[in-house]
Amino acid sequence: MDAKEYKCPNCNKTVEFDGSAQNVKCPHCDAELEITALAEYQKEVESQAKDRFEWEACSGEAWEEGNLGDLSTGACPSCGAELIGDKNTVVMVCPCCGNAQTVQKRVDGMLKPDYCIPFKLEKESAVEALKQFCDGKRLLPDSFKKENRVENIQGMYIPFWLFDAKAQARIRYKAAKVKAWSDRDYDYTKTDYYSVVRDGSLNFERMPVDGSDKLNSAYMDAVEPFDYAQLNNFQSEFFAGYSAEKHDIDAEAGKEKANERIKNSIEKEFVSSVTGYSRVELESSAVNIESGKVSNALLPVWILNTKYNDENYQLIMNGQTGKFVGKLPVDKGKAMKFMLMITAIFGTVFTAVIQLLRMFI
Repeated sequence: MDAKEYKCPNCNKTVEFDGSAQNVKCPHCDAELEITALAEYQKEVESQAKDRFEWEACSGEAWEEGNLGDLSTGACPSCGAELIGDKNTVVMVCPCCGNAQTVQKRVDGMLKPDYCIPFKLEKESAVEALKQFCDGKRLLPDSFKKENRVENIQGMYIPFWLFDAKAQARIRYKAAKVKAWSDRDYDYTKTDYYSVVRDGSLNFERMPVDGSDKLNSAYMDAVEPFDYAQLNNFQSEFFAGYSAEKHDIDAEAGKEKANERIKNSIEKEFVSSVTGYSRVELESSAVNIESGKVSNALLPVWILNTKYNDENYQLIMNGQTGKFVGKLPVDKGKAMKFMLMITAIFGTVFTAVIQLLRMFI
């Protein structure tokens, strides 16, 4: 018969049976464990499953031949971004790097989107949002404010993968309750450790994952969420007056990010129910998804690319909700004056506090 080794839930070292106490003790961290509790913990550890994510193939369809004549595409010679416009579009300004590109061929190799959220906010809204975004930025260079950057704003549909799934999860936490007290001679601390298990499921509907690597992925995450109640079945007429980018991140690569976001969301949701402890630590988690569904959609954004002192700055606005994100240049001279002012204020306050303390010492 093979010998079985039991590990301490606290320090993960080997524990020993204490005959005098008729329970188990850890010689490394002095933890004291009930036999039944240790047996249950060992059983839980040994039976812990691993993550399993199973997704069905993307449901996207090929373009119908009659639709292709209404669309054309061109590749940016600078950054390689491939954009799509309607049949009347001749020149596009690449929102990824700001260079102009000529539309020269029909759509080729593009998966037809399942859904689309049409633009709700027009260019005027993007212009106003840009002005508000710049207002109050005291460190913004004066020359940047004076130059006209409005004409560079472009409406664009960005490809996203949408993930629907029911996720079953089992998560184990190591929790502790700490009690401290003192007498005339000593300070005492008692720590009770608990193995807390949460088992349940969460539904995910239309969880978006950016399907393009040409735009700043942090910005694309920041302009979420979109209101999927306004999601429409795709029609090529949505392209009129706007451009769009093709998927360059395939569904398989998108699944990796979807798996990560689902797992993080579940762990965050489950841990919120583990209350009443001094501290809680994630010990293990297993997420299971079966027959998850993947679809693709085009979502609207307004994009501004501008250069200042040979550095490119990109700003993005959600074309449905108006949420605005981006990076603005900083005037180094203004920044230095601001730091000196803060330092002077801090020095004055610190000196006043020292003088006040001397009065009472």
